[in-house]
Amino acid sequence: MMEQTVRVLGAPMDLGADRRGVDMGPSAIRYAGLAEEIANVGQSCVDGGDIAVPRPENRVPDTEPFETGHAKYFQETKEVCEDVSTAVAGTVSDGEFPLMLGGDHSIAIGTVAGVTTDLNTGIVWFDAHGDFNTPATTPSGNVHGMALAAILGRGPFADTPWAHSPRVPEGNVAMVGVRDLDDSETELLADSDVSVYTMSDIDTRGITAVVEEALAVATEGVEQVHVSLDMDCLDPGEAPGVGTPVRGGISYREAHAAMELVHENVGSRMSSFELVEVNPILDQHNRTAELGCELVASAFGRRVL
Repeated sequence: MMEQTVRVLGAPMDLGADRRGVDMGPSAIRYAGLAEEIANVGQSCVDGGDIAVPRPENRVPDTEPFETGHAKYFQETKEVCEDVSTAVAGTVSDGEFPLMLGGDHSIAIGTVAGVTTDLNTGIVWFDAHGDFNTPATTPSGNVHGMALAAILGRGPFADTPWAHSPRVPEGNVAMVGVRDLDDSETELLADSDVSVYTMSDIDTRGITAVVEEALAVATEGVEQVHVSLDMDCLDPGEAPGVGTPVRGGISYREAHAAMELVHENVGSRMSSFELVEVNPILDQHNRTAELGCELVASAFGRRVL
């Protein structure tokens, strides 16, 4: 990673998910010592505060913004993601590195939009889930399960400029740690150019081979790479405080190895980093947020020697 100031931005967003609590994720991550971890790897850090997010109590969750299907809190999500995009683009314009804290994974729509204004961008998406539903296929209507599809302009998102990022070639998107897909996502991903690496791939080939291949996919022919880390990619035994836990995930050491490989293989081409889906209500002594801070440090260059 280049020596540049890291600007931390929070998006206490839980409109894209079913379960409350991830809105407290940015606070939990900061409290866990994020700034100190960044400083310990020799990077200066400033805190840009939080993006304003409307509370869901007085909102109507079910809307029908599309001819087919639905997406909960669609208008509110659009407004928040536009604000996230503006804040991230401003960070890049100021010569600083955007480190985005969630909140649920729907904020990735805004983060990617903010860093893809001028440059073609690959994505490495660490997640237990596909996030590849559309309003027509979603069983829940939760936008955090549509985030990657929205970024790639799938379904009706092709005509949604605030979500679709045309500077992200589909063939430069790699997903790692996947183990919980809806049937519709399986079909959509099979018909896409996205590279999907499941937990079975990691079991068979090992974390190093899988992540190195994923990074090669994401970096080929593009100027920069965005890294999105959903903490539910880890096994719930390591990271219990997440929005949607799924058993059988990445281990503690595998996660650190993956982030170390991000630093080694991407380095100065990493445009942005995102840490999402930390839910302190479900956590144990803030251990998931603390682990998230450690993983950020590994991606930024922390090593044993």
